[in-house]
Amino acid sequence: MNFNYLLTLSSLGLFSGFLAGIFGIGGGTVLVPIIKAFGYTPVQAVATSSLAIIMTSVSGSIQNWRMGYLNFRRVILLGLPSIATAQIGAFLASNIPGAILLIAFGIFLIINIFLTNFRKRLVTTNFKTRETNTNPSLARLITGGTAGFLAGLFGIGGGVIMVPLQILLLGEQIKVAIQTSLGVIVITSISACLGHAYQGNILWLEGIILGLGGLVGAQISTRFLPKLPDKAVSFGFNILLGILAIYIFWQAWQIYYL
Repeated sequence: MNFNYLLTLSSLGLFSGFLAGIFGIGGGTVLVPIIKAFGYTPVQAVATSSLAIIMTSVSGSIQNWRMGYLNFRRVILLGLPSIATAQIGAFLASNIPGAILLIAFGIFLIINIFLTNFRKRLVTTNFKTRETNTNPSLARLITGGTAGFLAGLFGIGGGVIMVPLQILLLGEQIKVAIQTSLGVIVITSISACLGHAYQGNILWLEGIILGLGGLVGAQISTRFLPKLPDKAVSFGFNILLGILAIYIFWQAWQIYYL
């Protein structure tokens, strides 16, 4: 493994973290296509992404804890069901054809556009928390379980689905939902990583380098984010996910037909 390869990985990790900080998305959304571009299998890309996400989510959660914004009870209650479902996702990712996994990931990227825009609407319209008729235990099972499954299957954190579900099903405030989500991502990514490690899917060195680069990139971009117009960020986010989806679908076509 030569120096140029390691330097390229570090730069791409920095780039993915920068984009994650700018657009408020999990690093896995960008990391999976990046890892796949190096010629690794779809499941290796998903598994290695889960390793890299551990570093960024731990860093952010420690910062929230230091500032007194992390409620461990909320994190644990949501994180417990995700431990099991992340294993299910990792198992499926390891046993379905690579082309199918990429197609599913591409569809998820498109859905991601709508989910993230929906989350932004909840913020901009000053969505009021309310009492819900949903059983809290069931709501946490659905929220944490879904996030864990997506983490294992796609190598993402799952925050894009956790934040809206916490608001709608648990009546949480938007900031509390985001802070709790980041803490739960630590659990989902560790569980997914262990599941993929058992299956032998993880590229350890690549994942560590990408994760460290992403950690630095996110720290840089979050300082620039307040200066950027909201419309420009939203437009750039939609374009980015659209391009990544097209690339993933093309990769799936390459695997299927070649």
